[in-house]
Amino acid sequence: MTIPVVIFDPFAGISGDMTVAALLDLGLEEAWLHEFVASLGLGDVQVRIQRVDRCGISCVHVAFITPPEQTHRHLRHLLEIVDRSPASPRARAWTTEAFRRIAIAEAEVHGTTIERVHFHEVGALDSILDVLCTMAGFDALGVDAFCTRPVAVGSGWIDIEHGRFPIPAPATAKLLEGVPMTGFLLDGECTTPTGAAILATLTGGRAPVPGLVATRSGFGAGTRDPQDRPNCLRLIACETIPEHDSLVMIQADVDDLAPEYVPPVLDALMAAGALDAVALPIAMKKGRPGLRIEALAAEPRRDAVVAALFQNSPTIGVRHWPVTRPALQRETETIVWRGQTIRRKRVLLPGGGSRTKPEYEDVIEAARALDLPPWRVRLALEEDDATN
Repeated sequence: MTIPVVIFDPFAGISGDMTVAALLDLGLEEAWLHEFVASLGLGDVQVRIQRVDRCGISCVHVAFITPPEQTHRHLRHLLEIVDRSPASPRARAWTTEAFRRIAIAEAEVHGTTIERVHFHEVGALDSILDVLCTMAGFDALGVDAFCTRPVAVGSGWIDIEHGRFPIPAPATAKLLEGVPMTGFLLDGECTTPTGAAILATLTGGRAPVPGLVATRSGFGAGTRDPQDRPNCLRLIACETIPEHDSLVMIQADVDDLAPEYVPPVLDALMAAGALDAVALPIAMKKGRPGLRIEALAAEPRRDAVVAALFQNSPTIGVRHWPVTRPALQRETETIVWRGQTIRRKRVLLPGGGSRTKPEYEDVIEAARALDLPPWRVRLALEEDDATN
């Protein structure tokens, strides 16, 4: 199974166990979950899966029953569990980023460093399983991209390790920075730190874009069963259809622009709002060599781009006409590779699948940090992506 896009719909909030349960309802095999948990070597962990009702909605509920613990873990302990897990490199990178976000949020709240942060509730085995199984489950389903609708956070007070705090808890609020929120009047904690970390890591707060077609949905139940709302998380699997952007092609021919002054013209066109700008060699009348300058722009930016072309080149005339550009859905995602943060652009292909390209600046920075040639870093990133 391959799912191009998943929309998180946390209308009643999100937690780690709700996400794992929703994945099972979306199509993840129960046998896969049992086998994956057993392969982690975390002791006598039992997986309980049942179908429950939440205000008339049939949902899957998941609970991890773990042996008693008396330990508080640091970030390095969690990452050791992740590193030795059988999860794919992509799933491990997602999990690592989620725990890193939690550590940063906790460190900022308590005025310490990520190395000194004690993972209390989030460091318990069931929470570790929630995050790791979620990320590995999405990878097993072949999900390529994620987006989210606003997440319900709830209201009231909650008792945590450090005392009694307003909802959302301070670390949860930090984790949700950049993510649209709702449900401020719902009673109780709707979104947990693990749920917030999963949502922020995978979606970055991105809203659903046009051109998505829903194919199926899955509901994961929370443990509570309030009567005023269905306490569940919905995941919506989607396919993509190519976009058709209505754009304008702007063009001018010049024969009196020295080659060294062409790059500033193209830079000015991009600064004015062009989506792309190129210069092509042409033969003009009377056999004179010249340049054709072209810029592609959205209709609202047409006049600004035309003005930039007049102001920054010697042309005395400009042509423009409407064009249609079929375009694939694309978005930027972040991975952790050999300890370096790499942004890469992922393009979703028609009928499923995708291709990626790492950001040039991040490749250069990683190469400098690792003392490697940039071309080797780019090649290694492509090879890693091909094996996932």
